[in-house]
Amino acid sequence: MKITIFILLFFICGISFSQNLEEAIYTAAETFISNRNDTSLKLLTQQEVTFKNHVKTKDEQLALVFLQCHKGYYLDEHSRLKEAISTYEDALKRFNNNELSKLSDFDIIESCLKPLGNLYTKTGDYTNAVSTINQYIFLAEKSKTTKHKISGAINLAKLYQTINKHETVLKIIEDASKLHNINKNQKELLQSIKSNSLLALNKFDDVASLHRSASSSIFKTYKSQYIVALQKNDYVTALNALKKAKESISEADLSERELAKFYVEEAQLYHLLKQPNNALKSLQRATNTLLPNLKKAGLPDKKDLYTENTFIDIFDLFSVVQTHTDTALKSYNLSFYVSELLQENWTSQEAKIFNETTNRSRSELCIDLLVNSYQQTKNKSLLFEAFKYSENNKASVLKDMHNKKMRLLQFPNDSLLIKEFKLLKTQEYYTGLLIKEQLSSNKASTVNSLSEKLSSISLQLKSLKLAISKKYPEDNHSLSLETLQKKLKEDQAVLVEYFFGKNTLYQFVISEIDIKVESIHLTNTVRKSIVDFIHLFDDASVINNNINSYTHQAFNVFELLKFNNISNYKNVIIIPDGLLNFIPFEALLTAKTSTTSFSQMPFVVKNHYVVYNSSATFYLTELKKTNNKSLLGIFPVFENTNQKLTYSIDEAEAIQKEMHSNILMNSKASKTNFLKNASKYSIIHLSTHASSGDFINPANISFYDDTIILNELYSLDLNPNLVVLSACETGIGKLYKGEGAMSMARGFQYAGAENLLFSLWQINDLSTSQLMQSFYENYNTTESASIANHHSKVEYLENETISNIKKSPYYWSAFVYYGTLEKATPDYTIFYMIFGIALSLIVLLLLLKYKNHDRNTRGISS
Repeated sequence: MKITIFILLFFICGISFSQNLEEAIYTAAETFISNRNDTSLKLLTQQEVTFKNHVKTKDEQLALVFLQCHKGYYLDEHSRLKEAISTYEDALKRFNNNELSKLSDFDIIESCLKPLGNLYTKTGDYTNAVSTINQYIFLAEKSKTTKHKISGAINLAKLYQTINKHETVLKIIEDASKLHNINKNQKELLQSIKSNSLLALNKFDDVASLHRSASSSIFKTYKSQYIVALQKNDYVTALNALKKAKESISEADLSERELAKFYVEEAQLYHLLKQPNNALKSLQRATNTLLPNLKKAGLPDKKDLYTENTFIDIFDLFSVVQTHTDTALKSYNLSFYVSELLQENWTSQEAKIFNETTNRSRSELCIDLLVNSYQQTKNKSLLFEAFKYSENNKASVLKDMHNKKMRLLQFPNDSLLIKEFKLLKTQEYYTGLLIKEQLSSNKASTVNSLSEKLSSISLQLKSLKLAISKKYPEDNHSLSLETLQKKLKEDQAVLVEYFFGKNTLYQFVISEIDIKVESIHLTNTVRKSIVDFIHLFDDASVINNNINSYTHQAFNVFELLKFNNISNYKNVIIIPDGLLNFIPFEALLTAKTSTTSFSQMPFVVKNHYVVYNSSATFYLTELKKTNNKSLLGIFPVFENTNQKLTYSIDEAEAIQKEMHSNILMNSKASKTNFLKNASKYSIIHLSTHASSGDFINPANISFYDDTIILNELYSLDLNPNLVVLSACETGIGKLYKGEGAMSMARGFQYAGAENLLFSLWQINDLSTSQLMQSFYENYNTTESASIANHHSKVEYLENETISNIKKSPYYWSAFVYYGTLEKATPDYTIFYMIFGIALSLIVLLLLLKYKNHDRNTRGISS
């Protein structure tokens, strides 16, 4: 019966019965190769499904890999990038899982790894691109295959050029050029990449020298002249060169994608020359090149689009050239849609974060259009639309992880969701190992092994994502002004959200009854004022050496950031952005002052309860209240070192006095003990050293015996109600637009922390200890971290035993609280005392009355 079904299937697919399965697969592939079109592709795909169900031997698996690689090549050629990636990924998985490299000399690098790496680069999946390219460079080194070493260098250089790391590109090209037996085509590619990076670095003389020593085609020569003129802002010369390049475009043998990109460049140049009609014509050519079956002029429909980032360039420029706001917004929204299509293939948060930059720039342009339209119409709904564009680019990766966690909590027994969450954590674990390896010995075999593991996890996540999306369709719950204002009314609060753009700093102020926007033009003076204020906290002496300068700047920034707009509200939720992530708003001054006494200054903290958040979405999230108030304290102290935290011991004693806690001191405050115990407690308190990292080393936090880097934190599954990071610079890290600082605080957020208290700069050990003691005294009474944080600062300022110098905001305003705006739990102690006293009096009176009654009764009897 099985044989009959098998033969019948092959009859349907048009395959000869006499062939065995391996031969049948090769025949199907060769038939397709000899006549490649959409019809033969459809037949090949049907055959592929049949083959997948029957292949068993390694020879059969290898034949199927051969077929899939040719299918992937065709899909790539015809701009069906998502399908091409999926096909190549399946081929690579099949090749590795069956250990086919031991079977034959099939060139998996040329046939699969190389095109797959290029596809990842095309679609913005830079994490997988680097991983894949490094894998085949390792294989090429191992087999000593120069051709593939050069290919790897070329594609790695292209990748880094895409993300504007031009110095890295030049180093890769320099190393690759030293290899022997480079063919003519590879030399031309290396020179072309080098030329483009030199131009990006404005090294025009080096470019001219390179072109003199190289022989290029007419098209490439004029194209290079165009780029040089463009870099020099000589648009007329650039246009002449581009026109000459266009005349010889047929010799360039450009793909559809490359041709579309050429027309986009032409459109960009016409835009710079203020020729909008010509720009629109070129954009239409680019669109028609990518969508040859498009029948109408103008913008296509969403259903016509696919994963191709050239569409984003087209629609973004179309919006800029447009004079009608509605049409411009429609075009921008098409760009966002294509961006979402691309993101469907990304599995690492690094890829998502890196690609946020273009979305941010586009969001700013949309906000510009809507705010300008509001100025003319006074239609408040336009302001909330603008606010939503701001929100869409706030902590998108954190929000994505948060949503996954919420879904898992809702369906805790779903095997798909459990596996997805576990894989995401495993991905971060191996990323952490990879970073550590690259920072230490950087052993090629170890890096390759970790890269392979990450690639495998990425494939599994993609497969799961497809299954999960079918089971749980995305709930497209758009942010609602009504919901937000209802929440603000309950909290008696106002929300202030900033959007730090390229040209404008927007402030959205939303209260229970209104929404307003302020546009702050980001001049050099404004930027300098913000940066200078942040640098006041670089060292304790900066403020105390010139208190008058501080008071002037603190009030100036208060006015600059339009913070007086919230003067009528006691409770303030701040959602900062960009550099404002490093501003201690509580240390701003609400009025001019000539006093040098810090306790007398009109600090924001005296008038407002300030709570920060990464996004309005997090503010709206309803968190489950827990009765678990247990605390895990980590206090390495670092005795007998030059980094001893002397006052950390006082801090620990104060916590033990106020809280039900497990305090791990000295050697017990190890990384192992932290990892073993952290998930068991509602509150985690770390009193230790931390670093914000730099451009090479990630942010990290110290334990007695070891450190945890940021990516290791990402791999943890913690659900504490509160994390207190009583350590230096826990809120500082490399700043990414929209996502914020890559800090240890963010690491705990990603790991699942609901509320956080952390520092923005290096802090004095004694003042930290005093603040923490006050914080926990207040927290024990109110059970509200936001109120406890507020009171600890006010009490510090009012403490007469602390000198004026030590009351500088440097000492008390470093800690910022991100989380929920909690109301204080009512303290019934006094009520119980009064009730107890009243009850005692009643009992006493009843006893006295009884005794008197008893005496009277005995008197009558006698």
